[in-house]
Amino acid sequence: MTEIIDRKYLKRCIELAQEALAAGSPPFGALLVSAEGNVIFEDRNRGTADDRTQHPELAIARWAAQNMAPHERAKATVYTTAEHCAMCAAAHGWAGLGRIVYISSSEQLTRWHADLEAPASKVRVIPIREVVDDIVVDGPFDELAEQVRQLLVQFYTRSPQ
Repeated sequence: MTEIIDRKYLKRCIELAQEALAAGSPPFGALLVSAEGNVIFEDRNRGTADDRTQHPELAIARWAAQNMAPHERAKATVYTTAEHCAMCAAAHGWAGLGRIVYISSSEQLTRWHADLEAPASKVRVIPIREVVDDIVVDGPFDELAEQVRQLLVQFYTRSPQ
């Protein structure tokens, strides 16, 4: 049952990633779901060549820290198209958010970027669990990963970097 619910939220993350792509940003999307199963915040990547820090996972951590009690944050789940980068993982940990569910792993993203000859990351790619202790992480969701890969293909083949 949990996997069916997770898939529903992850599909919304893909829709948000499509919105990011349409706006010219890297195609990533994420949402925050309360313990009761309500989507309480969602965002898409808003990064530009001049500011690559506008990740939806970072926006979620900031929003949660300002709008939720610590016990609510701990029981909430973040759904996202891709495993958190180190910046977003740290923000997630500092905000005290709960479970993370992602479609594509850092390892997959690194491989896809290399295959597409995309610019290398200036930040070392490391798994969430190496940034945040005692975190529940579920992913990757391989049945949805190809959709994320295709969005990256579209991004890197149509937009100048």
